[in-house]
Amino acid sequence: MNLIFPVFRPLQKNYFIMDVITIESQAYKELMAKINTITQFVKACQERENGETTDGWVDSYEVCTFLKISVRTLQRLRAKGEINYSRISGKNFYRISEIQRLLNERLIRSTQECLQDLIKNYRLHVE
Repeated sequence: MNLIFPVFRPLQKNYFIMDVITIESQAYKELMAKINTITQFVKACQERENGETTDGWVDSYEVCTFLKISVRTLQRLRAKGEINYSRISGKNFYRISEIQRLLNERLIRSTQECLQDLIKNYRLHVE
């Protein structure tokens, strides 16, 4: 079985020519398998590089939801300067490592399971 892929080439400004490329379905499946293997390798390298904890950015809503703390608690931590954050377009973002530090220093009352749920949700979002 052959698969057909349209490919557009610019002819002139605002005009395109469409070329049709055919490929056997078996070759397509092999190509997709190789791409998936490369994707898994890159993900594994990123996880190895980052270690166990992913040092990504999460927003206030995610922090409050997964750690089961109030918005006011998070606001109080910001006001006291006990948590580092970045504000982008009026929205606050926190590093996961910063949330981990707060848990280790017992500045917030939450469990490691809640933090693991936050990290799991972050990884799902990133993928």
